[in-house]
Amino acid sequence: MVSTFFVILHLLLSMRRFIEGLDMRRNTIIITILITLWVVSFSTTGCRNTRPSDDLEASADSTVTDSVAEEEEDILSDIPMPKAADELFDDFIFNFAANKKLQKSRIAFPLPVFDDKKVIRKIERGHWKMENFFMRQGYYTLLFNDIEQLEVVKDTTINHVVIEKISLEKGDVNQYVFDRLSGQWMLTSIHNITIKESSNKSFLEFYQRFSSDEEFQIESMSDFVTFTAPDPDDDFNSITGSMVPEQWPAFKPSLIPEGTIYNIIYGNPETEETEKENDEIIFLIRGIANGMESEMTFKKKGEHWKLMKFNS
Repeated sequence: MVSTFFVILHLLLSMRRFIEGLDMRRNTIIITILITLWVVSFSTTGCRNTRPSDDLEASADSTVTDSVAEEEEDILSDIPMPKAADELFDDFIFNFAANKKLQKSRIAFPLPVFDDKKVIRKIERGHWKMENFFMRQGYYTLLFNDIEQLEVVKDTTINHVVIEKISLEKGDVNQYVFDRLSGQWMLTSIHNITIKESSNKSFLEFYQRFSSDEEFQIESMSDFVTFTAPDPDDDFNSITGSMVPEQWPAFKPSLIPEGTIYNIIYGNPETEETEKENDEIIFLIRGIANGMESEMTFKKKGEHWKLMKFNS
C-alpha cells in the first residue's frame, strides 16, 4: 500500500510544472485523489486489526493489496495526462505506467512481439495486461557509459526510447520500444532477447552475481574505492572518503537491486557503440517518490569488472 501511494504521489509531483495556471476544477481533482488515497489507506489498515493465522493473513493481505491497486488505477484512469507530458519521456512513462486507460490508448495494437528478430505474435487490445514496470517497487535503475550521458534524460528532442526489463535470475531481457509519433509517445513493439544478446552482456553477467553475493562484491572492488555515504554518527550528514574492500559491509549502499532490474535507453545508440561493449558502467538507482538516488561506477580491468566508486 505504501509503495503504491508513493507511486501516485510521484505522479502528482511529476506534474507540478503543469499545475501552475490550471483552473480550480483541475486542482479539485488532484485534492480529491489525495483524500481518496488517505481513506483507502485508513480502511485497509483498519481491516488488519484482527490477527488470524499467518497463512490466512498473508492471503487476505494479498487480496486487499490487489484490490487497492485496482481501485487506485481506476481513480487515475479518470485523470487526463497533461499534453506537455509528451515532451519529456520521463513525465510520460510515469503516467503511462500508472493509468490503465491512458496505457491502452498509447499502444499500437495489434502490438508485435519479436523473438530472435521475428514476430512471434501480436497482442490485441483485449488481451493486453496492465504493465506497471518499476512503479510498484519504488525505484528504477539506469545504466550509463559516462557521466555526460546523464543529461540525455532531460533531452526533449528524443523520439525513440527502450525500457529494458532485465531478469537477472532467468537471464532474459524484455525490451519495450516507445516511439514519439505525431507528437505522442506510443509503445510500438516488444523484443525478447537474452542477457547474452544484450549490448551490456559482460556487465549484466557480472552483476547477476554481484547483486546477491557479498563475498563476490568484496572481491570485485578496486584496491581503494572512493565513496559518499550516510554518516553513521549523524543522520543529517554524509561522509566522503576512500575505503579498502574489507570495509564494504560497513559502508555499502542500503539498496543493491537484485532479481529484476530496469534500464532505460534514450535515443538510438550509434552503431559503432553497440558493436563494441563499453568498459565503464555507471549504475544509477533512483527512488520514485522519496528523492533517493545512489550510483555505483564500475570499470572493466582485463576480464574483470571492478567497483571504483559509489555514492549512496
